Parts: sequence; C-alpha cells; structure tokens
Amino acid sequence: MSHATVGGPVVEFGHVEHVTVHFDDLDAMGILHNARYAVLLERALTPYWTDRGISFQGGQHSSPDVFHAVREFTISYRTPITGTGPVAVHFWLEHFGTSSARYAFEFRSMDGHTRYADGTRSIVRLDPATLRPTAWTDTARAVAATLLRPAAVPA
Repeated sequence: MSHATVGGPVVEFGHVEHVTVHFDDLDAMGILHNARYAVLLERALTPYWTDRGISFQGGQHSSPDVFHAVREFTISYRTPITGTGPVAVHFWLEHFGTSSARYAFEFRSMDGHTRYADGTRSIVRLDPATLRPTAWTDTARAVAATLLRPAAVPA
C-alpha cells in the first residue's frame, strides 16, 4: 500500500508526516541542531498514533501502550537542513515484538529528493508499576501492522 502526505513524497510502506523546523531548532550556523532530530521524529510519530486512538492528552494515557521508553536512537546525518520550514519524515517499523519495537526513519526534503538523515529508534513498552517490559496490547499491534515494512520479496 502506498501512503502519501499532500505535497510530499509517495512511499511504498510506512508513513510520511510533515514537521516544521522552527528558528529555535537551528544552531548558530543556521543548521538544524543535531539534538533536534529526535524531537522532530517524536513530533512526526505522535500524530500518527494519536489519530489511531493511542495518545497522551490531558495528563492521561488513552492506552497503556503510550507508556514506553526509548532504548536506543541512532542517526546518520547526510545533508544539513539549513533554515526553517517543513520537512518530510518517513517512518516505518522494522520490528514489532512482544514488548519492543524498532522504527526506521528518514528525514527528507518535501519533494523527497534530498535525504537529510536516517536512522533507527528502538522502544520498549513498560509496565507503569514495575517499569519492567510488558506486552503490547492488541490495539497497538493493529496500528503497528500498518507501519511494518513488508518482507523483501526474492527476485
């Protein structure tokens, strides 16, 4: 299935969300500060899950699946983002296990031609009482299925 955001790149899997780079996201050289990529990725992921009923609003979790922690974040910077404005964030799931998940992502220009950065983000769902890993709900599994990258088809 192909997902696209109006005015952005068309992708074969996952989802593309537009996020805005603001002036205060830039460093002294006018380049998106490296630490802001994690924040912008979060701003891309949040509306996707919120639109599907899994959110944190009004101080409340709409689902226990919202209670998770980032285990690992990796990123490779390819081309600097210089200045403010919209950026296309393509994200998908490479893995969705019993209690963990691994996203892959790319930051791209709005036309999709320039790849600014790419990487992975692994999370673990936690039990709020014990802070130990616990299984995702069926609701989260259903949403995650829409983001899973299809297995490679042999040629």
